[in-house]
Amino acid sequence: LILDDWGPEKLNDEQRRDLLEIVEDRYEKRSTIVTSQIPVDHWYDMIGNPTIADAVLDRLVHNAYRIELSGESMRKHKVLPAPDTTPA
Repeated sequence: LILDDWGPEKLNDEQRRDLLEIVEDRYEKRSTIVTSQIPVDHWYDMIGNPTIADAVLDRLVHNAYRIELSGESMRKHKVLPAPDTTPA
């Protein structure tokens, strides 16, 4: 399971419960990849409920491989080439 671009908005009650259920079901059974522009130390606040946040983050972070990237966005450097307007 890949949770891509996770955390731009705080979770509501239903989303918190769903996330906890998913993470609990997958814990130590299946891989879960999380990508986010939000630093991990802010995820607790994004989840909202302290009890659920503790449970979710304990399962996500325990035995996790963590890769943090730094630097400018690669999208800023991606420029599309101009179309060829030379007559045929």
